[in-house]
Amino acid sequence: MLFHSSIRKELARSFGATLVVLFTIVLTMLLIRTLGLASRGSVDPQEIALVLGYTVIGRMPTILTLALFIAIVFTLSRMYRDSEMIIWFSSGRSLGGFLGPVMRFSWPILLAITLMVFFVWPWANQQTDSLRDRFERRGDLERVAPGQFQESSSGRRVFFIDKDTADGTEGRNIFISSTENDGRETVTSARSGRIEWLDEKQFLMLNNGQRLEAAADQSSLRVSEFEEYGTQIGSSAISERGEALKARSSLTLIREPSRANLGELGWRIGMAFTAMNFVLIAVATTTGNPRAGRGGNLFFTLFAFVFYYNLLNLGQSWVASGLFSLAGYMFVLHGGVFAMTLLWFLKRHYNVSLRGLISARRTSRPVAQGARA
Repeated sequence: MLFHSSIRKELARSFGATLVVLFTIVLTMLLIRTLGLASRGSVDPQEIALVLGYTVIGRMPTILTLALFIAIVFTLSRMYRDSEMIIWFSSGRSLGGFLGPVMRFSWPILLAITLMVFFVWPWANQQTDSLRDRFERRGDLERVAPGQFQESSSGRRVFFIDKDTADGTEGRNIFISSTENDGRETVTSARSGRIEWLDEKQFLMLNNGQRLEAAADQSSLRVSEFEEYGTQIGSSAISERGEALKARSSLTLIREPSRANLGELGWRIGMAFTAMNFVLIAVATTTGNPRAGRGGNLFFTLFAFVFYYNLLNLGQSWVASGLFSLAGYMFVLHGGVFAMTLLWFLKRHYNVSLRGLISARRTSRPVAQGARA
């Protein structure tokens, strides 16, 4: 039918253009964030593209949800502004008739959002955490770049090497500042150094240097010079961290229903319901005002998305803290939004206004009294 095909074609064009714009914006923001992490030593500079790719893939459900919402709002607002909606309404179409072609266009995207949030989202986070953990678990000397101060994996040492050889086993103008377990602070400097393996342990052998050792209470300072000094490197590994909630598979969250897991599971289920509710919200609330243009609908779209998405994130913390149960949270938030949207949709579908109901009720009272007389 012309009605269904024309709406779906315009939705496809609007969705494609919106998706490209949102993807470019999100990609730029995540690139800046990833470059900042790389400059702070949290991400391997050689793996920026991988980290960025996995991060963007993990954000795709949110991007698709917003792109679909904006596409529907822009398409319907354009039809209102160009009086196309009036033509369809005059030909016998109602607002409920637009729900069919909109849902036919939206259901593949809604299915993709659901699958991605349940399976792709944890997988992408697993890959990102794996890259970051592998980079953080490097040996201390592998973290050092010539001409830069670099912190060790334990956070107790700071290294600086002016120059090093091509194979990275020797360096010149070395500076090491460390804090011992008992609180003592030491500063070691040397003209040169090399890496040696002794009894399957890695040592940094320093030549022609000086060592300053300060007591924990700063009451004494000890200065010594050496021709050769050895210190073990890489023995302090970072502690094992538990798997992040966002990187756990959906099946694991279901099998282990702790509060934190239920909060994350509620967020993933909520993303699917959120995308569905946004489709209904777009159809039910989009109106046309030639004087306002697109600004009013765009402002409402962004405000509704930010407000609903923040409630979704807050709901995750509420379930994790035990303030709400998972079923109660889903019913109150998503069920409440669905009920209010449905009521608003029925109000516009049947063209019912509160002022009209009140005036009709007032006029019906004298008629009823006259009938009794």
